[in-house]
Formats: sequence, C-alpha cells, structure tokens
Amino acid sequence: MSSAPSPPSSAPRRGPRPLPLHLLLAGWRAQLALAMLPPRSSRSSCDAWQSWSGAWPVSARTRREALRLLRDLDASGSSADELRAAVARRLLDLDSGLIGGLAAYRRHEPRPERPEHPVLWQEGASRLLDHAPPGQDQAAGPTLLFVPSLVNRAWVLDLMPGHSILAWLAEQGARPLLLDWGYPGATERGMDLTGFIAGRLERALAALPGPVVLVGYCMGGLLALAAALRRPDRVRALALLATPWDFHAGEQAGRATSLAALLPVLEPMLATTGTLPVEVIQALFAQLDPFGVARKFRAFARLKPGSARAAHFVALEDWLNDGVPLPAPVARECLGGWYGQNTPARLQWRVAGEAVDPARWQGPAFVAIPHRDRIVPPDSARALAEALPGAVRHEAAAGHIGMVAGRTAETALWRPLLDWVRGPG
Repeated sequence: MSSAPSPPSSAPRRGPRPLPLHLLLAGWRAQLALAMLPPRSSRSSCDAWQSWSGAWPVSARTRREALRLLRDLDASGSSADELRAAVARRLLDLDSGLIGGLAAYRRHEPRPERPEHPVLWQEGASRLLDHAPPGQDQAAGPTLLFVPSLVNRAWVLDLMPGHSILAWLAEQGARPLLLDWGYPGATERGMDLTGFIAGRLERALAALPGPVVLVGYCMGGLLALAAALRRPDRVRALALLATPWDFHAGEQAGRATSLAALLPVLEPMLATTGTLPVEVIQALFAQLDPFGVARKFRAFARLKPGSARAAHFVALEDWLNDGVPLPAPVARECLGGWYGQNTPARLQWRVAGEAVDPARWQGPAFVAIPHRDRIVPPDSARALAEALPGAVRHEAAAGHIGMVAGRTAETALWRPLLDWVRGPG
C-alpha cells in the first residue's frame, strides 16, 4: 500500500491560529504600553508617572526601571508628550511589521506535494509509514519507529528537504518508520489514552517483523514509554525526545493547575464535539508566550523573500497551523490527570489498569532534553531521565521544535541519536 500524498494547498493560509487572538494580544500590548506612559502634564514626567501609575500592579523592579528611564527623560529636557509620540510611532512600526509578516506568509507559494510512503499497517485514521528508500535491505540498518504527539501532525518529523530527521536517518542507512495518527474520526473521538497505546500503538508494533527502537516525541514519548513497558518483547531500545514527566517541576505547578482548572469550562465543548478543537489547543499554547507569534512574524517580514530561512519559517508555520483536534477522553486525561494531578510523576497514571513506572524499563534508554523548550520545561523532561534506570541523558542546545526540525537539528539531536542507536541501542 502507499500513503495518499497531501496535495498542494490552493486555499489561503489561515494561520497563525487563532489569528483573532494573536491580533488581540498585539493590540492589547500596545494599549498597555500607552496606558503606562505619564499623562500630559506640566509637571515632570517622573512625578506625573508616579501619580498616574500608583494604583497599577507594577512590580518593584519594573517601577524602578520605569522611574530611571523617566528621570533620564526629564534630564534630557523632553516632555511627556514627546515620549508619548515616540512610543506611538514605535507601536505603529511594530504593527506594520506584524501585518507585513502575516501578508508575506499568506502569499508565500503553496506547500509542495508531499511524497508518498508505503503504508505497512493501518487502522482507522492511524497509519504506519515506511520512510526507508525503495529497495533498502531491511536488515542492513536499525529500525526506528517514531511516535509523535496526538495534538500535532506527524509530518514535522519529515518537514522539508534538509529539515527531515526521517530522511536524514534513511540516508545514514537506518530504516525510519512513522506512526501517523491521522485526523481523528468517529472511532478515534471515543478513544482514551489506553485505546491509543494498548490498542493502536501495540498493534502497530505487532505488525512489524521484529523489535524496534521506539522513539517518542513530546506527548508521543509518554505513549511510547507506556507501550514499551507493556511490550518489551517488541522494543529493543527506547528514545524519548522532549518528553514531559513531572508536570509540576520547578515553577510549573501553577501553570499546570491553571490549565487543569479550565477543564470544567471546556467540558460543554468536549461533550458536544467529542474533541478539544484545534483553535482551543492553539490558544492554550499561546499562553506560554503570549506575544511570541507577533514577534516571530515581525522577524519574518525582515527575511529575504524566497530565501532558505523564509522557506523554513513557512514550512514550520504550515505545520503548526495544520493541527488536529484532540479526542475528548484524551483531553480530559491529559488536562485533569497529567497537568492537574501530575499523575505520571506520582506513578498514578495507568494504561489498561497498569501504572506506568519508568523504573520497570530494563532496556537501553535515551532521553533528549532541549535547553530552550517552552512547551516541555527541561526540569520536567529531566525528571524522566532520572526515573529511567541507566538512561543516556542528552542535553540539546535547541528548542522543542528546533531540536527535530531546526537549522541545527543534525548536530543538536539527529547525529547524537543515531550514534546512540548504533552503540548501546
């Protein structure tokens, strides 16, 4: 069987999703910047700002820095009106940069057709794709089965030429396989994590002729870990990339519990649609860096059109905006259990009634921890490395996505992973 290729998109790009939220955040930030300025006054800017902002919840550090800047402004002989006009001009420049970046992204050439890959196994929307080159001797190199997250498309692991960990591994003589979860249909909308792990993932493993190196990315790492513990006869080594474990590590407890607190608000939507919709998922991710999308699109507007960096940016944004909804039972388990109760780290997360305990894994293990990860804080991933007996810990000088598909991904992750597979893996 062959996988159906993804046709080039002729429809206008919709991203960044949800666009109204990102525009609202950019506008809100501009309004706050203007509101924090001293009012028009005949007094000094410093005195006017202290009077005007006295009731604002400004940190002591921010207040000190603001007063220092305003004292410099008074010393220069400039007025509060001149400062306000300069800030307004700067905000207009930022708005122009954002709109220019959005327009450049949307008019960029359509995404090229994705290549076909043989389908080794399929069940419902899930497919096991073979990314090895045609004619490759299956016994010649190690077989790696990649398990991506359920909240994003799998093709980030095969992003584009030069930025595909799967293609690179194939070039090095390995046999990379990809479990593409697909778009959840009626069956998948009723599945919980046990259904995806003890059902789909285990059956995909059983469809292969022998044990594999199981590689889980992000949320997929948790699924891969649980499957490896259940079927160690089908997994000869386990690699976990940017995989969370302690959802309350460091300073993350407050953020995690606030996400869990949204579950009652989201419940009517989950019950009605059977999923957590893409726009809601993207809005939840936006809270990690509320102004990050505006910032990166302003930077994109400054890139040379048609350059390699521009093409890479567009490919990543196309992937981010090509999201899939999360089945409602999975959303409840993740938000309420993982984020709210921190069930993985407390060894209370169960799959098919059995606790997922990394200490029970007896095979080789590799844990990659990106230094600049906003999605999975490094301390959360390090907790998993500490819980896995004898795990090789790889600290990657990259971010969550850049580690697998960025410009430095080969040195940050691809080659260290393959070296480990060819060694103890």
